[in-house]
Amino acid sequence: MHTSANLQISASTLFAFVFVLARMSGVFVFIPLPGREAGPTLPRIALALGATIALYARWPAVTLNTLTLPLAIFLMLSEMALGAAVGLLVAFLTEAFTVGAQSLAMQAGYAYASVVDPSTNADSDVLMVIAQLLAGLLFFTADLHLWVMRVFARSLELYPPGQFLLTRNVATDIVQAGAGIFAIGLRLSLPIVVLLLLTEITLSLVGRISTQLHVAAHTAPVKMLLTLVALSSILIVMPHLYRAYADQILRLVERVLLH
Repeated sequence: MHTSANLQISASTLFAFVFVLARMSGVFVFIPLPGREAGPTLPRIALALGATIALYARWPAVTLNTLTLPLAIFLMLSEMALGAAVGLLVAFLTEAFTVGAQSLAMQAGYAYASVVDPSTNADSDVLMVIAQLLAGLLFFTADLHLWVMRVFARSLELYPPGQFLLTRNVATDIVQAGAGIFAIGLRLSLPIVVLLLLTEITLSLVGRISTQLHVAAHTAPVKMLLTLVALSSILIVMPHLYRAYADQILRLVERVLLH
């Protein structure tokens, strides 16, 4: 005698899964993970599904009596907006390092050297690729991925599907937090840019005084060597700047979502 068990999933559970998946998919679009800019690949889909299943205990109860198709679409868009807002704020941490590397690459002479960016599979400046990889490493070292999961677990209790609204005040806070990208980037790159500028002025004066010395031919190697030395010293400061900016982003997200 053979017995068969039928796995039955209620419509309420199914809609709760879809709404939570929409929220998690929104954040994985902008989250600073390797390959995030290479399109919707299978690993990113698996991460979104895994995060959704991990939050099963926090899934909201969906009432089907008043749920219509237009309302369901609106709830999905609302969930994706919440996830995208959090993911965009977290992505600012990586972009701050990228802006600093981009402003430094041209002055240091590394803009002429390109490597394959693992996140886009395209040629990018070597300093930008190093900055992106370093920011991604700091993201996991600082346990920010665990913080993101805790925030979403808490947000499912405070903001059931359809309760979150991307208001003008929230958008203004996100734009103001984005200004920190340029502040952190300049704090990282400006000392080295000033050092390279002074070096170039000094070498130009030496070449002007002594015309027999072909200083111009050695300007680029000297600037690249100084950049490497200066970057090695800035590596000590980078984790502290990253953590300070991350704390600012965390406070903003907690103020927007958890209050």
